[in-house]
Amino acid sequence: MFTGVNALRLFHVKQSGRSRSPEHRTRTQRRMRWRAWTPAAIVLLIATLFASGCTIGVNPVSGNRRAYGYSWEEELRLGRQADQQIVQQYGLYDNEEMQAYVDRLGRDILEESHMRRAGTPEQFRNTEFTFRVLDSPIVNAFALPGGYVYITRGLLAHVNNEAQLAVVLGHEIAHVAARHASQQAAKQQLAQLGLLAGAIGGELAGLPGGDILQLGGQATQLLFLKYSRDNERESDRLGVEYAAMNGYAVNEASRFFESLERIQEQSGQSLPTWQSSHPDPGAREQTMLELAEKWRAQLQQPLDKINQATYYDEIEGLVLGENPRQGFTRDGRFYHPDLRFQFPVPSAWQVNNQPRQVVMVSSNQNALMVFTIAQEDSPEAAAQELAGQQGLTVLEQGDERVSGLSARRVLAEGQTQQGQTVRMLAYFIAYDGNVYQFQGLTLASAYDTYRPTFQRTMRGFATLNDSSILSIQPTRLTVRPAERSASFEALVAGFGLPESFTINELAILNQLAVEEQVSAGRSLKLVNK
Repeated sequence: MFTGVNALRLFHVKQSGRSRSPEHRTRTQRRMRWRAWTPAAIVLLIATLFASGCTIGVNPVSGNRRAYGYSWEEELRLGRQADQQIVQQYGLYDNEEMQAYVDRLGRDILEESHMRRAGTPEQFRNTEFTFRVLDSPIVNAFALPGGYVYITRGLLAHVNNEAQLAVVLGHEIAHVAARHASQQAAKQQLAQLGLLAGAIGGELAGLPGGDILQLGGQATQLLFLKYSRDNERESDRLGVEYAAMNGYAVNEASRFFESLERIQEQSGQSLPTWQSSHPDPGAREQTMLELAEKWRAQLQQPLDKINQATYYDEIEGLVLGENPRQGFTRDGRFYHPDLRFQFPVPSAWQVNNQPRQVVMVSSNQNALMVFTIAQEDSPEAAAQELAGQQGLTVLEQGDERVSGLSARRVLAEGQTQQGQTVRMLAYFIAYDGNVYQFQGLTLASAYDTYRPTFQRTMRGFATLNDSSILSIQPTRLTVRPAERSASFEALVAGFGLPESFTINELAILNQLAVEEQVSAGRSLKLVNK
């Protein structure tokens, strides 16, 4: 939001400093599960891995030689490095059975891909693939160079059978096989940051949550639109091919893309095809039907494997929406049940609960606060680390008590690249084996206006003891048969619906219209209350 803020390193999560015990780090990492897509650190890592320069390599799909931004060895290294960052930042969905299922299905589809065919060069055929389920409610899937494929639990909730998931996995495998990220790198050598972000930005841009940082910057949104339309169309075509060769009813994918279109319409974020590198879901819906017919004729065999019952068994109990155990805002306060803390949030400020931080932005975007866990072992050490950052001038600092907890306060200033003076108030608070840090940031000229707001939030940090908050549980998906023939709306009225879900959202989850007639015995995806 503030130009030049990266130079002040106010959002940087340090990896240096005194390390804590492995037991403490593991415990904290398990509990601190703040989830949102924040790819900046990953993109920066990728951008620094390789110097620009084209290389001539083989395309595993076509067999032709062409220019790429990276050699295959570099793509493998890039993927390994970025995968570590993704797992660290976003977290994996905590369900071993679900992970094993997605991995097994992904490998079945992979076996029919160009990456495993007899005529493909050995370096590609020997490439190991990794399939991961990420703990995010966003409906998304993406792939990294070198064989890393990611599916979110949000996407798994909206997929309706194994055939649909097979096409999605095939699409992501195709991005890797066709070396699309490296193709884009060769075209835009000087824009590595943006083009590589396209490889991790996700396939379903335009859905709710698609603006990953959620700070409103147009540049942020553009990071996720870097694959060309031709890249996406090729991956659609190859994804259907790989799933069809496994016998799946690939025409089912059209219903999934119809659901995506409905999600876009509901959110008011529908993107015309010409505004995005990702084809419009409506256009893709028709493409899936055409490709399904093509492969049915070409293979001369029925493509009828759907496996809905199997799929529904796998997603029973899946977490839906945001997981309140990982932090949530209610009635002007932010609560984290797993870490047992709370603090007030300013009225009318936007609260963005990210994997490693909570970002609060004023309504006029003239000020923000960032809350996270410091790497140091004491408030004094964390304050000293901040005070020593290049470009910051400490104006004052001192010890305080916050809700009876040991704390350290630092007031500092720095200059933006445009020469504006930015003032920052930071609090470091020791609690339950961690050092929590707040950083409030605004222009120096506006600091007196925002200082009371900063202080109310920072001094309001406190232990969470409310049993009703500590015991809160996420909403989970459950599958139940329709007890009678009726409209979907009438059936849901009989089952009941939590306040957090609308009837239309649940209809989209089932790939049904609200008024659509449902036969008795049909399995329905519902939500617990």
